[in-house]
Amino acid sequence: MHDTTSKLLLIHERLCKTYTCPVPFFRDLDPLSELVSSLLSHRTHNADSGRAFKTLKSRFESWTAVRDAPVADIEAAITACTWPEQKAPRIQSVLRLIDAQRGELSLDFLADLEVPAARRWLEALPGVGPKTSAAVLLFSRLRRPALPVDSHHHRVALRLQLLPAGIAVGPSHALLEAQLPPEWNAQQVYDNHEVLMMHGQQCCFYRNPACGRCPVLDLCPFGQARPHRATP
Repeated sequence: MHDTTSKLLLIHERLCKTYTCPVPFFRDLDPLSELVSSLLSHRTHNADSGRAFKTLKSRFESWTAVRDAPVADIEAAITACTWPEQKAPRIQSVLRLIDAQRGELSLDFLADLEVPAARRWLEALPGVGPKTSAAVLLFSRLRRPALPVDSHHHRVALRLQLLPAGIAVGPSHALLEAQLPPEWNAQQVYDNHEVLMMHGQQCCFYRNPACGRCPVLDLCPFGQARPHRATP
């Protein structure tokens, strides 16, 4: 087994003990709804994007209605998220493209594609990058093994040297996913994403990480190099 994969598996095992795996999936949307939700979440706190998504769903009876509504009405419905003036026309554009290419407003067909092909199809849509394509496949009821990487996950992976220094979040997706055992199912991939993210939120903070209580400190060059590692 590749050394990096061996290290990742050890990190995964320890963090799963700390944060309790398996981690329950946090929602069960159809893949098109998950796509819209993910587009709303860009550069937005989860609570705010969740509120925007809930309002959008309550004001329009279907994604067809969202596609055909005046863009100002969509913008008004999603004001809780950042940049609603940009996201409203983008969501409508994406819905129109899906309908034009598929003849219906549904992404259920992605279940029949291999994960790399499904991700390529999604990432051809405007505003859809690797994090969004992975989120649609993993978080939706499709439950496909695709790894999203958020800022917390990315920070922890850099500090643990699972990633080369300086690599951005976008290209880190392919590198981190390649380290996962190919036989892992969606739950295992989801657990890996969640425990690394939670570790970044609850211990490996951007400023003043709590290295003194880190369960993977002995595997972390960043933490080992810090002069003071006492728990705050």
